[in-house]
Amino acid sequence: MSDEPPRKRMVRPPTGGTDEGRAKPARLKTAWKRTPSQQAWLNRQINDPFAAKARAHGYRSRAAYKLGEIDDKYHLLHRGARVVDLGLAPGGWTQVAIERGVTNIVGVDLLPVDPLPPAHILQMDFTDPACGPELIALLGGAPDVVLSDMAPNTVGHRQTDHLRIVGLVEAAVDFAIAVLKPGGTFVAKAFQGGETAEVIAHLNRHFAEVKNVKPKASRADSSELYLVATRFKGRQGA
Repeated sequence: MSDEPPRKRMVRPPTGGTDEGRAKPARLKTAWKRTPSQQAWLNRQINDPFAAKARAHGYRSRAAYKLGEIDDKYHLLHRGARVVDLGLAPGGWTQVAIERGVTNIVGVDLLPVDPLPPAHILQMDFTDPACGPELIALLGGAPDVVLSDMAPNTVGHRQTDHLRIVGLVEAAVDFAIAVLKPGGTFVAKAFQGGETAEVIAHLNRHFAEVKNVKPKASRADSSELYLVATRFKGRQGA
């Protein structure tokens, strides 16, 4: 029997990690009943660093980081502000607004959204003429900020999908111009294209400054951008 002390183990047992610290790409365990495009989207989502951060930090979507970056630059969200969130599902943008001190916020989406107190949430079609007045009634007055991360269901035809996206952006712009307080802010998701340039020109007539923003959390291969329109000039005759 040897009197030598036992040797120390040179290899440590594995320790727990986090989604945020994932070291190498993960793969789908099964492709059962998934189309190739669905499989590609899910693989990209699993390995997306911002999606991993969102899971680790308790955000409902990676889009939270897009609004967070925009707010870091333009300082739109603060205690006392009235905020409308159009197309809020699953709730990442509303989470960020609440986290940054907003207590008076309303949101709407076609999809059901789990509660996010103190936000008031409507499950409704934003383009329904009854939706806008109901949002303002719940808010208790004109908003300081209108947010829109809305996107329509796509049909797979590039031009048709782009026109549907632009149509939603235009509806959000019309709503913002109709309800915002003078000096207010509008933030909306858009996509690069000729029709988007027309939307920007329209915003420039009603806001002192309009910027195109591409947050780091917006995928580099996407044509997605965000329009940030600040210092609303007010409605003529208001």
